[in-house]
Amino acid sequence: QVQLVESGGGLVQAGGSLRLSCAASGRTFSTAPMGWFRQTPGKEREFVAVISWTGGRTYYSDSVKGRFTISRDNAKNTVYLQMVSLKPEDTAVYYCAEGRNWATAPSMFRYWGQGTQVTVSS
Repeated sequence: QVQLVESGGGLVQAGGSLRLSCAASGRTFSTAPMGWFRQTPGKEREFVAVISWTGGRTYYSDSVKGRFTISRDNAKNTVYLQMVSLKPEDTAVYYCAEGRNWATAPSMFRYWGQGTQVTVSS
């Protein structure tokens, strides 16, 4: 089993940037796709981005496309989410997760971190 720990969240003004990190321990995740999701109170967990195990394939939700970039460093067992041009509607708890295969549905991801809060002020 892999443990995932997110970091890098915080409070930022609209238009600002943050980079989230997700470090894995327990075993390497290098052969699994990794995803980022976000959730606000009272809403379902929302897909943000996913990256293949080689890093050569990525996919984003329409709401973040062009502003967020997912990447990974398998040597460091870490996946990143670079977020620029942040908007107040990006405010959420952000989670990373390890996928069973290439997917965007939360049910297809088997291991989850505890989440990191991102708050974007207007």
